[in-house]
Amino acid sequence: MHKTIQTLEEQLDYTFEDKELIIEALTHKSYKQPYDNERLEFLGDAVMDLIVGEYLFKKFPKSDEGKLSKIRASLVNEIGFDKLAKVLRLGEYLLLSKAEEKNGGREKSSLLSNAFEALMGAIYLEAGLQKVQEISIKLIEANYEEISLDSLFRDYKTSLQELTQARYGVTPVYQVMASRGPDHLKEFEVAVFIQDKEYARASGKSKKIAQQIAAEVAVKILKGDSNE
Repeated sequence: MHKTIQTLEEQLDYTFEDKELIIEALTHKSYKQPYDNERLEFLGDAVMDLIVGEYLFKKFPKSDEGKLSKIRASLVNEIGFDKLAKVLRLGEYLLLSKAEEKNGGREKSSLLSNAFEALMGAIYLEAGLQKVQEISIKLIEANYEEISLDSLFRDYKTSLQELTQARYGVTPVYQVMASRGPDHLKEFEVAVFIQDKEYARASGKSKKIAQQIAAEVAVKILKGDSNE
């Protein structure tokens, strides 16, 4: 485990003094330990909200509150954090139950997003706001081609609809295939259909998030098809 943690630390360019903190950040509740990453996730969410807010405040000095809020909302969410978690390959480091692993837990957007937030929360606790800021903003700038209202707030559902209308003259249909968990931790599984054919399926904390993730996959599939 420590060798694995060292690999992740090298990617982050940060070494934890307290290894228990990073282990807690990577521990899903299904792993049945006296601790899990939900408290660190709660903290990391608030920290990232502040860091990205300050970053955008300085980057766009002429943008009003409405625009800044929209850009932040497009970065600080499950889809955005899932993207950064995949860059760090966090799924490979998660501590999960065998059942959750068999259920595709290492690829689940919600688990990866939560783990990313927990990891940022853990770094904040140990090293403070500036260190989290350095790590997270470096990750964001390296993995988004452009950070602007036009590029970020152009959602995948809109992109998919434009693609399918141009190519097939139809709009995509989203269908909730399953919902799991108690009301306060609900997870929805949504499939997207084009001309009655299922193109992608995804899970998220809300129907909207699941739809966006499924739409992103479908867009990549359709663009891949046109490149063949």
